[in-house]
Amino acid sequence: MPLFPRWRLPLKLAASVAGAAFLYTLLRDVLHPYVSQGRNECYRIPILVMNKTLPWSSITLLALVYLPGVLAAGLQLHRGTKYSRFPGWLDRWLSMRKQLGLIAFFLASLHAIYSLCYPMRRSYRYKLLNWAYQQVKQDKADAWVEDDVWRMEIYVSLGILGLAALALVAISSLPSVSDALNWREFQCVQRSLGYSALLLATAHALVYGWRKWVEPKHFVWYTPPSFILASLLPGVVLLAKGALLLPCVDRKLGRIRRGWERPRPLPLPPRQGGPAKQVEP
Repeated sequence: MPLFPRWRLPLKLAASVAGAAFLYTLLRDVLHPYVSQGRNECYRIPILVMNKTLPWSSITLLALVYLPGVLAAGLQLHRGTKYSRFPGWLDRWLSMRKQLGLIAFFLASLHAIYSLCYPMRRSYRYKLLNWAYQQVKQDKADAWVEDDVWRMEIYVSLGILGLAALALVAISSLPSVSDALNWREFQCVQRSLGYSALLLATAHALVYGWRKWVEPKHFVWYTPPSFILASLLPGVVLLAKGALLLPCVDRKLGRIRRGWERPRPLPLPPRQGGPAKQVEP
């Protein structure tokens, strides 16, 4: 029997997402400076490139945790019943949400650790000395930039809150903790805190980008910055969830999940008698 059979597909999916994010970041941050300017930026790979790959992979996997629930709700609304079986691919997707969520939490934790290591890097210290020299050379007494200060304060705070919410969701999925919760408490933690973590993580990525949406210099080789691509799928999931929370939709979905079924049209009764006979002239 193979080891960890329920983890094989989630791990393959996580590896595929991380590999694509790594190659995309490598193309923009390492290959582009070398081709266009002849600068060797390979020192970015161990920390900077990895620290862009980790949050992108984490937020994508977290969105994939909640996307099948949105699709299942849409399917129930379309069918008007909860007693119809889901397609096989959706059943498999729903059954591996726990594994995807735990992998997303692991990658988010690594992202936090990598971010804390930024000031320890030798390259960062050299750049800090260069910035100080440039400030002295330009005869600037104060290098304070209000816009950058607010951006940093907000996106770091959002990242901490998002990681804390995701940690609570991950802890509640442990058997020893979930067994101590009733079904309503477990659903409250998994849904409310889970969507809160996804919302905070998406806001964290968007605030990190700040004004890079509209600055052409960040679209190297006509490719968008990684935070834009990382925010697309979570944004779609959050918008779809917001649509399901509309009162008219939420009320109908709640009735379906309580057992209500949409009345099916009755078949037309057979016509009485045969076809009318034609009278010959």
